[in-house]
Amino acid sequence: MSEVKAYGAADSKADLKEIKIERRAIKPRDVKIKITYCGVCHSDIHTVRNDWGGSKYPVVPGHEIIGKVLEIGNEVENVKVGDTVGVGCMVDSCRECEPCKNDLEQFCEKGMVGTYNGKDKHLGGHTYGGYSEEVVVDNYYVLRVPKNLDENAVAPLLCAGITTFSPLNHWKVSKGDKVGVIGLGGLGHMGIKFAHAMGAHVVMITTSPGKAEDAKRLGADEVLISKDADAMKKHANSFDFLLNTVPVGHDINPYISLLKIDATMCMVGAVEPLEAVHGGSLIMGRKNVAGSLIGGIKETQEMLDFCGEHNIVSDIEMIDMNTINEAYERVVNGDVKYRFVIDMESLRN
Repeated sequence: MSEVKAYGAADSKADLKEIKIERRAIKPRDVKIKITYCGVCHSDIHTVRNDWGGSKYPVVPGHEIIGKVLEIGNEVENVKVGDTVGVGCMVDSCRECEPCKNDLEQFCEKGMVGTYNGKDKHLGGHTYGGYSEEVVVDNYYVLRVPKNLDENAVAPLLCAGITTFSPLNHWKVSKGDKVGVIGLGGLGHMGIKFAHAMGAHVVMITTSPGKAEDAKRLGADEVLISKDADAMKKHANSFDFLLNTVPVGHDINPYISLLKIDATMCMVGAVEPLEAVHGGSLIMGRKNVAGSLIGGIKETQEMLDFCGEHNIVSDIEMIDMNTINEAYERVVNGDVKYRFVIDMESLRN
């Protein structure tokens, strides 16, 4: 084992501060990674503050990890020392259940092991995430980063990227489809970029007219203000797919009215109760409301390769590790375009 510096929270009310954690000695199929950048996800904040319950302390967040391979086990063949790699939201799964066998490890029937706050079968206790100097991960969960992409801006692709790419990919969004992206934030800005690169006609759907210019810069063809009843009526029954990234409970009925017959709205943002859905709005058009959770390892690598091909990264603001508590408040207040990324060298200094 080795001891490394990290940033963690002692309880749900505590600020994040520097602590020491242990990383396991590498096993034959392990990869030791020097973490260079780590994205800041809203899930980090929810876990630190125990908003969803079940948080285990100390919490060391971070599941958007980019780094350099320091050491590999003697059975590792997919990466070599010095490679730039990524680690996303999970570091283990059973690999035996039906979802795992179908490259859907995020839906592992025995429960995927989260990069942080998951059950650590090696050291006992729980897993610690990327707000740290190093991490040791089974090579199966280590992802290759395309060399043409800016490493720091790749970090959020490991959560925000795959969370939006996966549903667009699963529902086969393609050239000519009319796709609406609801909400412009960390997830929404990636949804626009992906849908645009897939050839769709992209409509940014927002309550805020002030976001129109930025949405078009990101690749939106149109902007629909959802508070404008007349504009919503003009777009009724016209969308092939809706990606709903709104992070809180809300009324989805107005958006259902935008869908074509047999079309789907996929929820990726609100991990909490929604307002009541009127059954008639689904029945009268055979419409679907679905959900999606990140992606499996195979699909996440496909997403990174797609990003390399289309030169897609996240819009980021770089921060030092010692400003993380202020960054959390800014995320909660929506004051970032569109993801924070920590320069992990600032933890070493």
